[in-house]
Amino acid sequence: MATTVEGTEITVGLSSCGIAAGAGDVMKALEREVEKRGLEVRLRRTGCVGMCYREPVVDVEVPGAGKVTYGDVKPEWVGKILDQHVVGGEPVDEWVVREPEKTLPDDSYYDAQVRLVLANAGTIDPESVDEYISRGGYDGLRKALGSMSPDDVIEEIKSSGLRGRGGAGFPTGVKWELAKKQEATPKYMIVNADEGDPGAFMDRSILEGDPHAVLEGLVIGAYAVGASEGYFYVRAEYPLAVRRLKIAIADAKERGFLGEDILGSDFSFDVHIKEGAGAFVCGEETALIASIEGKRGMPRLRPPYPAAEGLWGKPTNNNNVETYANVPWIIREGAGAYASHGTETSKGTKVFALAGKIKRGGLVEVPMGTTLREVIFDIGGGVPEDRSFKAVQLGGPSGGCIPAEYIDLEVDYESVTKTGAIMGSGGMVVMDDSTCMVDIARFFLNFTQDESCGKCTFCRVGTKRMLEVLERICGGEGREGDIELLEELGEKIVSSSLCGLGQTAPNPVLTTLKYFRDEYEAHIREKRCPAGVCKALITYEIDPEKCTGCTLCARVCPTGAASGEKKQPHTIDQELCTKCDACRRACKFDAVVVR
Repeated sequence: MATTVEGTEITVGLSSCGIAAGAGDVMKALEREVEKRGLEVRLRRTGCVGMCYREPVVDVEVPGAGKVTYGDVKPEWVGKILDQHVVGGEPVDEWVVREPEKTLPDDSYYDAQVRLVLANAGTIDPESVDEYISRGGYDGLRKALGSMSPDDVIEEIKSSGLRGRGGAGFPTGVKWELAKKQEATPKYMIVNADEGDPGAFMDRSILEGDPHAVLEGLVIGAYAVGASEGYFYVRAEYPLAVRRLKIAIADAKERGFLGEDILGSDFSFDVHIKEGAGAFVCGEETALIASIEGKRGMPRLRPPYPAAEGLWGKPTNNNNVETYANVPWIIREGAGAYASHGTETSKGTKVFALAGKIKRGGLVEVPMGTTLREVIFDIGGGVPEDRSFKAVQLGGPSGGCIPAEYIDLEVDYESVTKTGAIMGSGGMVVMDDSTCMVDIARFFLNFTQDESCGKCTFCRVGTKRMLEVLERICGGEGREGDIELLEELGEKIVSSSLCGLGQTAPNPVLTTLKYFRDEYEAHIREKRCPAGVCKALITYEIDPEKCTGCTLCARVCPTGAASGEKKQPHTIDQELCTKCDACRRACKFDAVVVR
């Protein structure tokens, strides 16, 4: 006989981060153990709640007791959670990360957040249109079509202060207005989901966790602009996002939120999905348009801008995922409510992907103007192992490195731009004192150089020459004049490149030169890497006073460079050492020293 646990729901975070951490196995264990015990509980899926550092995440909600969240859940825990919590009514405290009426360390992850875009993420089943509707979904579209003209919608978006969340921060309402004023038809709408920045996963998580919000925002925008057809441009490396988006589109069509005569109006709109091949340059709107048209993804000269001549030469509006996801909330709750968040010139909230040397990496949403300190330390928990915070890369490969001295910088478009970085789409890669800033600049420039479409000489050749200089410096062969050469090349690439990729590619180099020039000078003049990262400039030695002769370093050394008698201090043969770091990581006595 089944055990009745009426109304109890168990929800598993099944986004890419959760699945990668083992959430699929946790769900299978739940299905198996629930059936074995004969429990009548509802098992649900959801997207990422933001706590990527705690995945797999499982919520248990017993009626009258509130929702309890378990983190780092393992399949073998499932039986105890079901027996003690679901049946017995007592949460398994040692595995709980959030619980009503209790203050727990992970609470501070959410204390400073304001979740507008992410309101449904980690809460609703992203594959259920009914769950989206139950939380106000498509109310914004009903309002727009039922009581607002296209001009009314545009004015509401303009009044809200919403700026494009893809990087440049152009006012969304103004952009829509430019497309609306065009007389040519048909008009097109594009959702740019070509998220390619290393360390960025905002758009993917939104599409995986709340695809209907993006779809609703797109349809509202299409109504305002007068577009009849739209495209989601999603990179093929996001298969889960694509699958859930396809489900959302099919359900929206079935319910009348998409297709012919939407919600009984005379407005019709349909959408398609274009899976991109992962070219970073296709994040630039004219290159993206070329890709949709079946051409090689390369940017073109502007003007004419896409608002006048875009997809197939017709008026086209292009915004990124997060921008559209804001729209339903604005139309539903009002421009004033949205504008109450943020700063004078940067309204609303911003979603960031916290990654790198951070204790609590994940997805966060904060009001514009929140400081770096609040995001990195209050929400992110600071740097692991009590190391010193050194810098944060904001804006991805096109952004720049902001040093620790700017930790109290308010994160908005104007303030970030003044540092030499850019807001970008929201990637935030944190670095500690073990990070070599020259090597970081080399890493990001290598990425953009590899992703250059090759159309512009300065971007194609200039970034290659800059990369060669950086590789030489990291290789211990830097010479006087290299710093000045990097600055000269960087400035010319910025001023002479056709699109945003080339115009911003030198940013990581120029900002690290601005704030960490001494590290470049140490590499070049002293042949020393202060962070102990660049292999050509460091040596591994064993401190004889700390070495106990445990032989562990010798056992893990792949080349036999570390050797010595048992219970006697060991040594490292510099000719054989490949500087793989295995000996230092294996030593339990901190006897291996990097110099």
